Amino acid sequence: MGLVVSGLTKRYGEKTVVDHLSFEISHPGVYALLGTNGAGKTTTLRMMLGILAKDEGEVLWNGKPFSVDRCSVGYLAEERGLYPKYGLMDQLLYFASLRGVTRQEARRRIKILAEKLEVEEYLYPDQARSGKETTGATARGERRGKAGKPKLADQLSKGNQQKIQLMAALLPDPDLLILDEPLSGLDPVNTDLFKGMIREEIQKGKYLIMSSHQMATVEEFCTDLTILHHARPVLQGNLNEIKKSYGRVNLKLKTEQSVDYYLGRAGVMVLSEKEFEYQIKVTGEEQANRLLRMLVEDGVPVVTFELREPSLHEIFVEKVGHEHE
Repeated sequence: MGLVVSGLTKRYGEKTVVDHLSFEISHPGVYALLGTNGAGKTTTLRMMLGILAKDEGEVLWNGKPFSVDRCSVGYLAEERGLYPKYGLMDQLLYFASLRGVTRQEARRRIKILAEKLEVEEYLYPDQARSGKETTGATARGERRGKAGKPKLADQLSKGNQQKIQLMAALLPDPDLLILDEPLSGLDPVNTDLFKGMIREEIQKGKYLIMSSHQMATVEEFCTDLTILHHARPVLQGNLNEIKKSYGRVNLKLKTEQSVDYYLGRAGVMVLSEKEFEYQIKVTGEEQANRLLRMLVEDGVPVVTFELREPSLHEIFVEKVGHEHE
């Protein structure tokens, strides 16, 4: 049966920050919770987890009131929350114990996750040094270089702290994984590592909720979504069905010369232009094909002619971007 959120509401005085939000995750996969800053995404996640008290509504897991006792949950918060002056291994073992994972099993899982996320040198600095030893001057230089590897959270970069917190979220082998801006501030290499971990959880048949401003990443993973604006949902449903409902109205055209004359004749809307590469909005396939015929009949070289459905980014901007513009 999965997760059911019904009528979730949160108020601060006269201000409503989440207004009767309802959605359902009936099958494993990634559900996206999207919105502009202040739309109510993080507040929703915190109410679901019981971190914040809700004013109205309910959250059910498999037909019963949702709680971390009934459902194993992993949570990667937007605000990072490691203890800065405590050892990383001690923190991970502590977080695992809170979720009922034995110390022996926690150490086994930490070892596996550390290897996947490439943070072994921070959790096992002595092993990292011994594994690199050779002979002579090279060995002495490498040992000196490895001696200062950090083991405390505040000695790590932001990206590596995120890796440690993702490990903490995954240690209980959660049925439901909640990721609030999981890729924020990551470089491309670490972004790919995080994506790999997300794919593994999907393949295991887990339920995931992802909140992010990175629309391309959300589109890569999610099947269903809710877009919030001013505390209320403005769009909900299956992403593929939503995109199909818009039709193939986005055209990418690249030529070897200016085609402004033909664009005017076809009556299309040019969204952007750069060096004879155009992003165009059309009413549908008929208008796009009419433009293509005109170009071909007059012998205009066409390098790219791609008609597609709108991206999630474009849908998002249409739904909530007009006020910002």
